[in-house]
Amino acid sequence: MRTLNRMNDKVSGYRYSGDVLLGGRSIFNYRDVLEFRRRVGMLFQRPNPFPMSIMDNVLAGVRAHKLVPRKEFRGVAQARLTEVGLWDAVKDRLSDSPFRLSGGQQQLLCLARTLAVNPEVLLLDEPTSALDPTTTEKIEEFIRSLADRLTVIIVTHNLAQAARISDRAALFFDGRLVEEGPTEQLFSSPKHAETARYVAGLSGDVKDAKRGN
Repeated sequence: MRTLNRMNDKVSGYRYSGDVLLGGRSIFNYRDVLEFRRRVGMLFQRPNPFPMSIMDNVLAGVRAHKLVPRKEFRGVAQARLTEVGLWDAVKDRLSDSPFRLSGGQQQLLCLARTLAVNPEVLLLDEPTSALDPTTTEKIEEFIRSLADRLTVIIVTHNLAQAARISDRAALFFDGRLVEEGPTEQLFSSPKHAETARYVAGLSGDVKDAKRGN
């Protein structure tokens, strides 16, 4: 997952083979990595709010990329916080530290921050594994709503979650792609024995689910 937005570029010993294309262009050919990461956003397993106010968290990328004039900052923050369902909870405390929010609220804040820069692809690395069922349901519903406007790639160990929210799914085992295809087909009539065992709960590893175009 970290390869897909080039977070491993400076990791000692990191290597890759093959290629990843975004809009027909290799992602490894982008010289402006900051701009590339604007286009390919990422939400991590655990919330990672920045040590700045709630408002400044949402606007961090907007400021870095100079996407809108300063007079539009509050409007952008309100729009994104409303979109993820967090505005009503924070509208009177935008200057507060994000670390005063609950874990679920922090994850929604990080999601708003990622979406504020208008990415084309959203990478989600087990984004609900540390959250309560209510917040998990909220985020899943929101992920489904994003499918019409951007591509979402989610890593999850949760079979039920993969079945609920993905259009296409892929099973990886020991870093190797075992099978990929429409989610319903992969669950109901897998082509490979390893996939059948995983779906039946007889083995376990990472399952990637994809939603979007």
